[in-house]
Amino acid sequence: MVERGVAVVVEDDDDIRTTLTEVLQQSGFAVHSTSSGVAGVDAVRAHNPDIVTMDVGLPDFDGIEASRRIRTFSDAYLIIVSGRVDEADTLMGFEAGADDYLTKPFRPRELRARIAAMLRRPRTLREAPAERALPPRRGDRHSPPQAQHADPHGPHAGTEGEPGSPPAPGCCDFAHRGLTLYEASRQASINGEPVDLTRTQFDILLVLMENGRTVQTKADLVRRLRNEPYNTGSFVTAGEERAVEVHVGNLRKRLGDSSQNPRWVETVRGVGYRMTP
Repeated sequence: MVERGVAVVVEDDDDIRTTLTEVLQQSGFAVHSTSSGVAGVDAVRAHNPDIVTMDVGLPDFDGIEASRRIRTFSDAYLIIVSGRVDEADTLMGFEAGADDYLTKPFRPRELRARIAAMLRRPRTLREAPAERALPPRRGDRHSPPQAQHADPHGPHAGTEGEPGSPPAPGCCDFAHRGLTLYEASRQASINGEPVDLTRTQFDILLVLMENGRTVQTKADLVRRLRNEPYNTGSFVTAGEERAVEVHVGNLRKRLGDSSQNPRWVETVRGVGYRMTP
């Protein structure tokens, strides 16, 4: 079996923890399992995993708080696996930094499929090599005049390799009102200062900057996060669309943007999102 990386399981139920461990091992992961929030956070810090599964009802503090703590230092794919099915619980999970939310009882095949879908997206902002960058999607209709290639001689250009300087501009970089997105290295900066985005936040911002003033519906963004073409017509649930709203809200917080007076991401009420003029 091909080794796919490292996983950490945080689950206090012995049977479910065993099942999750077996599913991940069968998928090719080296698995470290824990049964509490403190141990889970410590395991993520120690093993730098690619995947984390997180229970919500833990004996010390809940999985939402554990997820928040993990997100302060790790960009691992984080899947909450919980028996709580209320939409409010799901949204709290996404707000805490989860990439996905799976309810118990879960189907092992579905878990494996969700993990496979996430792994098709680069795991980290710092490690994604240029050859894994998404192909440009700039046709005549979608090419935004304001999302230009970053100017290598512009005011925010740095010397390649210097500590703290942005990466050298490439073929798929975007710049708009001081915000620069480096697609190949999956990094972002505002006026030359790095901005720490999660994979989901980066992917959403990439779609919006690619398409500029062309409105992207919530369903468009859901399908892009699934790594599907826009025109598949696959079913998108209301919960998935609501999750996109949460991710966009979190993106705005990371950027210091405002929904009422946006500098970058504009809401088109009842439709979706686009970049500002």
